[in-house]
Amino acid sequence: MDSKSRSVAVFGGGCFWCTEAVFKMLRGIISVEPGYAGGTTENPTYYAVSNGNTGHAEVIKIEFDSSQITYSDLLTVFFGTHDATQVNRQGNDVGTQYRSIILYTDGTQEKEARAFIQQLNDSSKEGKPVATDIVPLTKFYEAEQEHLDYYARNKNQGYCQVIIEPKLQKVQEKFAELLKTHSKN
Repeated sequence: MDSKSRSVAVFGGGCFWCTEAVFKMLRGIISVEPGYAGGTTENPTYYAVSNGNTGHAEVIKIEFDSSQITYSDLLTVFFGTHDATQVNRQGNDVGTQYRSIILYTDGTQEKEARAFIQQLNDSSKEGKPVATDIVPLTKFYEAEQEHLDYYARNKNQGYCQVIIEPKLQKVQEKFAELLKTHSKN
């Protein structure tokens, strides 16, 4: 892979345990790292972010090969796997840390994200506007070690079985053409 096709995307769509597991299933993904971004507190911890005092959201940083999967493909999966019309929550996970957010790394990503959201709003049958924040990525903070590969290490845990597993099944059905041939969740 040449360095020109190596790109980074940063998304927050609820709990990063879920989003990490979803994006690890896709072809062309080099790495997915959970972390925190979008706030002002330096070196935030999971505990501080969970208390809602940092301004940060739980996010994932995706390194991908743009010759195998496009930013638009990633946006399609991102919006197809969470409810972007909910403000500061995803399901039972409530708080600003669970907000829907895109942190763009350049003007092209910003433009593409805004156009994608406009298209979603224009085609909405429910009349609810997309509430996703679109902001520049200023700093990404890695999550603590225990959050890395959370689903893969905790498949039998209740949250993983009730929340993450059904989401991964939905991804397999809805986005089969974007999956790795032999997905290792």
